[in-house]
Amino acid sequence: MPNTVITIVAGAGGSLDAAVQQRALRLVKGLGMDIAGVDALAPGQALDICVGGCGEEMINALRHKFADFGAFDVFVQPADEHRKKRLLVADMDATMIEGETLDELAAHFNLKDQIAPITAKAMRGEIDFAEALRMRVGLLKGLPVTALYETLKAVKFSSGAKTFVGTMNRFGAKCVLISGGFDMFTGYVAKSLGFYKDISNRFAIADDKLTGDVIPPIVDKIVKQKTVEFEARIFSIDPRAVLAIGDGANDIPMLQAAGAGIGYFGKPAVQAATPFQIRHTDLTSALYMQGYRKDEFAAG
Repeated sequence: MPNTVITIVAGAGGSLDAAVQQRALRLVKGLGMDIAGVDALAPGQALDICVGGCGEEMINALRHKFADFGAFDVFVQPADEHRKKRLLVADMDATMIEGETLDELAAHFNLKDQIAPITAKAMRGEIDFAEALRMRVGLLKGLPVTALYETLKAVKFSSGAKTFVGTMNRFGAKCVLISGGFDMFTGYVAKSLGFYKDISNRFAIADDKLTGDVIPPIVDKIVKQKTVEFEARIFSIDPRAVLAIGDGANDIPMLQAAGAGIGYFGKPAVQAATPFQIRHTDLTSALYMQGYRKDEFAAG
């Protein structure tokens, strides 16, 4: 039976000093579990605690114990051969990049106050994603294509994004970017960060302006889930060796179809849907979770 590994990553301004390490070890020992080893993945920043034995009840007990560990992201999982993932499927908006591209586009029409609340409701799962997408794009009817390029120039990658994807690529993983956003943005982000494929929606355009329509089919939560399954199948990758990451309710089926689904500053529905959450750190935590050491990271 494999062991269980607890990975602790310090948030901004925090440190995995000796006192924090001892507090973590006491929590484990308090559950009557044997510590098989401690390994610093990045001194003062990321740490593995290996616990003897593995099982659902044991993992759940550890997750519960570390749920309120402070400004640290904590991941508990089996220390098995699937820990390092061979396939990454990642959301774009508010995950690989900062913010929501449709909301930023709306600012060019002074419509951000109308469109951003619809985006927020969709990401929380309060309204159907496809319906919300059509509503938002409909409000952008007549927007000149030049606004797309202006928004594209303002795209900012999330902290750790280049290092995250670069390291996955460096160690032979396939990386796919999938988004309910639009191809002009996903194409740029995928090329810049090193994704081998991007999947997204397309604006209908006429006379260099948005018509207010989305060209079907719409990339929604089902397409995201099926992409995880399809990509794993075509590369003969065990589903347990798949990592998915996203922030919104439309990412939940994708996260749950992967061996490890990570919520990245996820909405409440996402936090309830998967035990793996990044809430205090950045995207490099998804590398520490897999057991990568800092000196193995690709340059960011």
